[in-house]
Formats: sequence, C-alpha cells, structure tokens
Amino acid sequence: MSKVRVSAVSYTNTLPFLQGIKASPVMEMIELSVDYPAECARKVITNEADLGIIPVAALLKVADPIIITDYCIGSDGAVDSVFIFSDKPIEQIKSLRLDLQSRTSNGLARILLKYYWKNEVDIVWEGDADAYVLIGDRTFGKKETVPYVYDLGYFWKELTGLPFAYAVWVANKELPVDFVDRFNQALAEGVAHPKDVIAGLSTYPNFDYEFYLTKSLNFNLDNRKRQAIEKYLDLYKTLEEIEKAPTE
Repeated sequence: MSKVRVSAVSYTNTLPFLQGIKASPVMEMIELSVDYPAECARKVITNEADLGIIPVAALLKVADPIIITDYCIGSDGAVDSVFIFSDKPIEQIKSLRLDLQSRTSNGLARILLKYYWKNEVDIVWEGDADAYVLIGDRTFGKKETVPYVYDLGYFWKELTGLPFAYAVWVANKELPVDFVDRFNQALAEGVAHPKDVIAGLSTYPNFDYEFYLTKSLNFNLDNRKRQAIEKYLDLYKTLEEIEKAPTE
C-alpha cells in the first residue's frame, strides 16, 4: 500500500508518541509531518493527511472521523500546559484573547467561562485583552510571571467530574487493520517510557518535565475520556459560533 500520511504535534506532550513511532517498523509505513494542533486538524480535514492527532473540537469538522487508537493527549485534572492567563481575577475579566494554535482549548476556555465562572466576555483573536488562552510548550515556566493562572484541565474536572482528552488520533478514512495494530503498538511502547524524551529538552524555571509527562498527562483513551469528549462536544455546540481565526 502507499504510505499513510500522518500529522503529529510538535509539543512536548506528543514526544512519547513520536518516540514510539520512530522506533517502530511502522515508521516505514508512514509519511510523517510535525505541526501545531490546529494545523494537524486542518490537514486531516482537508485530506492532506490520512491520520493525525487532532484537537477534539476538530472532530466536528472531519467528514467521517475515525478514532483509531487507545491513546490520546489527556489529563485527569490539572494538565499544566493549557491555561487562561489573566491580569485580574477571572470573574472580573471582560475580554479574552484566543490562541491561534488550538480550537479545542479556545472552546474549553469559553465553556468554562460560560458554565463554570458564568462570565460573558468579549472574544478577540489579537490585540489587548484582560486574559488570554495559551497552550503547549509556550506555557512552560510562565505560571510565575502572570498575576492569575487558571489550568483548564483542573476546572473542567471541577465542572464535570470527568477527565479530559485534548487531542485524539483520528483518521479520515478506513486504514488497513494491520497498520492500525502496528501504529497502536508503537504508541503503547512510546508512552510506556515517557521520561526517555526529557534528555536535551530546554529547561524552564519551576517546570518539572518528569512530573508533567508522568503525572499531569494521561495518555490512555479510556471510557471516561470518551464520555468527556461527548460532553465537551455537546457543550461546544452551545457556544455562539467562534469567529474564524485569521489563519485557520
């Protein structure tokens, strides 16, 4: 068969997956690109990739999404890389700047503002705002530099009692069973040794990679995370249509 086009995320939270993929014979079966989350989603939506780890909000944009593995980027409570950073207490903010790199985290922030904090705010994509969404490696070491910090994984569990899956491995077409089995096995091997990816990573003040990769993150896509995806998508649909980002 022709090689499967796979889009993965460039953040630290995906390195255990990439470690497993690159060490597996499945690597010979794929054409791999590494992108930020919204670009992974765009490639799967537009069929520029056959398979990608995409933000769960993008499931609504894929014509026939097929979640093909037992793994995800998830957390059971605080995730330590998906935040609202704010200059004032969250109850007092009047405007929120979204993050161009992840539709899911933007939606999660808006869901929590509406249903948890019960605060209606103006949404912007650029310029000044009272608070802003920021995700991934760009948040590392930043918590001590901002007056108010809200971990969205923590507050999602406060709202729903559920863990969360931020991104899942999704195909836009049926893929060969043999490939799916090998790909799943590669992911399993990678997440079994998450600390192996730490060597050589940039260091940040007050940020512990080992704790992040082994405690904050939870890579298993279990039934409760599947319930969380359904709950999230139901709530996401209740939001007003989020304005299209300048680059989406």
